Amino acid sequence: MPVLSSLVDGKNTSHKHPELIHDNNPTTKTRIMLDRSILLPLIQDLADLHLRSGLPPFRCQYGVNGIGWTGSTVCDSGSTCVELNSYYFQCLPATTTTPTTSTGGSPSTTSSAPSSSVCSGSRTKFKFFGVNESGAEFGNTNIPGVLGTDYTWPSPSSVDFFMEQGFNTFRIPFLMERMSPPATGLTGAFDATYLSGLQTIVSYITGKGGFAVVDPHNFMIYNGTTISSTSDFQTWWTNFSNEFKTNSNVIFDLMNEPYTISAATVFDLMQAAVNGVRSSGATSQLILVEGTSYTGAWTWTTSSGNSAVFGAIQDPNNNIAIEMHQYLDSDGSGTSATCVSSTIGAERLADATAWLQANNLKGFLGEIGAGSNSVCISAIQGALCSMQQAGGVWLGTLWWAAGPWWGTYFQSIEPPSGAAIPQILPQALEPFL
Repeated sequence: MPVLSSLVDGKNTSHKHPELIHDNNPTTKTRIMLDRSILLPLIQDLADLHLRSGLPPFRCQYGVNGIGWTGSTVCDSGSTCVELNSYYFQCLPATTTTPTTSTGGSPSTTSSAPSSSVCSGSRTKFKFFGVNESGAEFGNTNIPGVLGTDYTWPSPSSVDFFMEQGFNTFRIPFLMERMSPPATGLTGAFDATYLSGLQTIVSYITGKGGFAVVDPHNFMIYNGTTISSTSDFQTWWTNFSNEFKTNSNVIFDLMNEPYTISAATVFDLMQAAVNGVRSSGATSQLILVEGTSYTGAWTWTTSSGNSAVFGAIQDPNNNIAIEMHQYLDSDGSGTSATCVSSTIGAERLADATAWLQANNLKGFLGEIGAGSNSVCISAIQGALCSMQQAGGVWLGTLWWAAGPWWGTYFQSIEPPSGAAIPQILPQALEPFL
């Protein structure tokens, strides 16, 4: 595995770039299949109660189900094996079962999610829910770099895994310097090989009914220099969106986490890029705009200055959302597995949610991550619950991060054995599908 650089133009950007528990004692082989439309609220309550109890998530399987599982296939007395998806079965009280979620697709933001012990009250399901698929932005000090040595593309099998769970959205970070070689600049031709790599994984995701978020992961820095030309940035986005304009399941994330630039400057660049996307004929795709200060939700209405300017963002197609990111450690960097408190997730999103509502704008939490421990799990649940209780103002969220080269990184949710798979996935994410 390559060494992952945490520097962009000498600046530390390592806030997210460092570098199943099973029960084996069961007895019953009865799977109860009941009317889901009648029992769904009860089912979710019981499942969530088990998850919140602190007990490990048992695994079980029958026949050919439980893809990849080779351990015990039965549950303790009094429990029954409940199918969550093709990869994951769980032992729950024997009177209930859990519905299998749909694969991919585009759930409506107006559909209501059942109340549960994880998140009570009326909720609005996320339209876009999934993971970041990291890899093509790795090795950012080696340009253009070598595929398989300095960088890689997401694995189709990872996409399959999450779509089997019911997740439907995948953000694909990449580097502008590899897409637009510095020799010809932002307004020059794209590198055909790198573009083809991106198009291949995008086509795979969207061909299965999912959504692909294309993300220049550059912090508003290109070839060592902060991007300042609205004209060049608009031209780049006109040309780039032209490559995907016929695919309505592509989502354009205009720039990852600008920083050390004023909010007003970032706003001007984002507005220019919106104009560029629409001028290319890409009129059906959602556009995500990000603010300065790493587009943090917790600073959106305070020190960043973002709230003072982004209320004026305009899209002639009215298909735009404000993308924010939020981590739950002490400095909001995502470098520690220790969360501030079990309520910090909802607390750090509260003001941003209120701002979105006041400005009649939609939000999209493009990155969230935390450690696999009880405090962080409660904090993530609180964050996602507050988002789904906000009346549909939040379109969705993505976990940071999947990707084939994360190794032991504590937030890795890359199947089959990423650190966030055993607890974060079933306890903090799946309850919000």
